[in-house]
Amino acid sequence: MTTPPTAADDPTGAPTTPEPPTRSARAHSFNTAAAQYAANRPSYPPALFDAIEELTGHPLTGSRVADIGAGTGIATALLHARGANVIAVEPGDGMAAQFRSTHPALPLIRGTGDDLPLADASVDLVTYAQAWHWTDPARAVPEALRVLRPGGALALWWNTDALDVPWIAEAAARTARHFRIDISAEKRNVNARAADPSGHLDFTRRTVRWSRRVPIDTHLANIGSHSVFLVHDEEHTAAFLAEEREHLLRAFPDGYVEEVYEVILLLAQTPPRPASA
Repeated sequence: MTTPPTAADDPTGAPTTPEPPTRSARAHSFNTAAAQYAANRPSYPPALFDAIEELTGHPLTGSRVADIGAGTGIATALLHARGANVIAVEPGDGMAAQFRSTHPALPLIRGTGDDLPLADASVDLVTYAQAWHWTDPARAVPEALRVLRPGGALALWWNTDALDVPWIAEAAARTARHFRIDISAEKRNVNARAADPSGHLDFTRRTVRWSRRVPIDTHLANIGSHSVFLVHDEEHTAAFLAEEREHLLRAFPDGYVEEVYEVILLLAQTPPRPASA
């Protein structure tokens, strides 16, 4: 495990701290690990899509859906399986290539949430799975409203670690110390004010808890596909993952862990079309 730098690290006597990776670098990091992402990232539970249907008052079957920042297509495929007519929008070369390899029958176009390559009032639902935080809400909110039909909805969701589970909290603390990040703060920032600082959208929030049991190596490959790992040098990341594997094998000698998640869903609807006079 790494330790904080001391004054001895710098000839001036001042502690040295590496510059944090830029937001752009983190956003683009997934393109180098798209296959790892597709193979190991968690999915989303059926209860999430039940909640979307309940909050919108409409079934996904037959709905026109745009899944933005679709990545390797995890959410896109699930929306398609629920009967939605879904189109994916993805900016990254590596992620788009993996999407096309994994889901060749699903439509994919290149673009970003800040400048959607979609026609006005063309979809019933705009979704962002693990992707809204890479947008500029000042641009992405008007774009979502532009492409939504009257009475449509914007749905944002994130799989977040259930930090009330002791082993998950301990693992998160080790990650936070090693990479100098505040994981609990990142979870707290999943809220309506952060999603739309302008306050134009009235979000309803739901939390869906679920879990999956996976081999430790799958768990490590999953966390290793997160941007905080991908933007650090390979040796730095590999050292942490090797230590983490030892921690987990001591706690779970059968080689399996139960990853527990809370999917945080934020959903806002647009005003319905006025009734004809």
